[in-house]
Amino acid sequence: MERKNIIIIGAAGRDFHNFNTYYRDNEKYNVVAFTAAQIPDIDGRRYPSELAGEQYPEGIPIYSQDQLPELIKTLHVEECVFAFSDISYEDVMGIGAIVNAAGADFKLLGPNSTMLKSNKPVISVCAVRTGTGKSQTSRKIIETLLAHDVKVIAVRHPMPYGDLNAQRVQRFATVEDLKEHHCTIEEMEEYEPHVSRGNIVYAGVDYADILAAAENDPDGCDVILWDGGNNDFSFYEPDLAVTVLDPHRPGHELKYYPGEVCLRTTDVAIINKVDSAPEESVQIVENNIKSASPASTIIKAESKISVDNPELIKGKRVLVVEDGPTLTHGEMKLGAGTVAAERLGAAEIIDPRPFAVGTLTGTFSKYQHIENVLPAMGYGDQQLKDLEETINNADCDAVIIGTPIDLTRVISINKPTTRVYYDLDEMEGPNLRDILKNFIQEHKLAGKIGNI
Repeated sequence: MERKNIIIIGAAGRDFHNFNTYYRDNEKYNVVAFTAAQIPDIDGRRYPSELAGEQYPEGIPIYSQDQLPELIKTLHVEECVFAFSDISYEDVMGIGAIVNAAGADFKLLGPNSTMLKSNKPVISVCAVRTGTGKSQTSRKIIETLLAHDVKVIAVRHPMPYGDLNAQRVQRFATVEDLKEHHCTIEEMEEYEPHVSRGNIVYAGVDYADILAAAENDPDGCDVILWDGGNNDFSFYEPDLAVTVLDPHRPGHELKYYPGEVCLRTTDVAIINKVDSAPEESVQIVENNIKSASPASTIIKAESKISVDNPELIKGKRVLVVEDGPTLTHGEMKLGAGTVAAERLGAAEIIDPRPFAVGTLTGTFSKYQHIENVLPAMGYGDQQLKDLEETINNADCDAVIIGTPIDLTRVISINKPTTRVYYDLDEMEGPNLRDILKNFIQEHKLAGKIGNI
């Protein structure tokens, strides 16, 4: 039987997982290419033969998504599979139209085709958009379970921007491991908050191998926690699904792919940031949860902010640096750093755009909604250098670091800095502790249930 030629449209994450789980050993299909978007400089590589399997002895080339119409024709492609996240329905169907116009079919793979089953209980933490507060939710769940003798291994959504074969299975137990694996800022922002608290995190490229390693971790494993990326749904079949929503972007929970999938399949829906969002926006999100996921448990929570040096903010002219993906394809105009600046009485939040250099000028040009905040872009050495120079060029009294990592550990900043920390604090609805107590009982885990 002649194999069907396939292109997987992705961004170095879900695309590789879809290939590994559905296409790698499937004799009906021939994946002739991946295309890449969203993340800078991830095209021009190959998915290596060691990962691609016996049917692909030369590996699989990765092209820019801009080349998609030409690739469909020159490679005689019959079907294109869309496989990346945090993208509006309008943009998804725009890509679908490009694919159809070039003559190919357009396809989306669902959970039944791509989720892996663990032999351990799984809790998934996903979201309807990037930047909703997944990380703080994951941390709270992990810390609650660890405090009661339940050993948790976190598995993070992929961010393989380097040597794909070397990144097949990655284990992070210490901050030093981040350096050893040559992590970008974007990777460190996700891994460091875990390892700095003593949690073990796995990530990489092949999530079947990662799952096997996590289940058999030398430090022990009672529960796998899926720590999602963007608004993608879990790679592992969850026994308890948690989805975080953001009332600063009301309505987006029904307008972005695949965030609505996460909402419609969730057990627990957390409306985060209710302390800093308008009440009417919170109500829109709550109504949409009740409509799309009526059986889910709703929790309203605040993203509780603390600052290590508040005296550097009050009455000062400050530069706010926030998480890059949240501001760029997440389309947010502010983050925890901006909230801290406003609450603590900064004299002025300066505009970073006049001081931007190199690749950051292109970031501001592409994402024109970003104004008085600097995205911490750091996918490679040049972006890291440009970030450092931009911060040091800025005419300000202090720098507010609203990223999940301490930027002063990876770049040299010539001004006083203060870090903003944020944690999940439930305000209305059931408490996560009670939900986790039921989870422990249901799965007969060795926790001190009575103390939760």
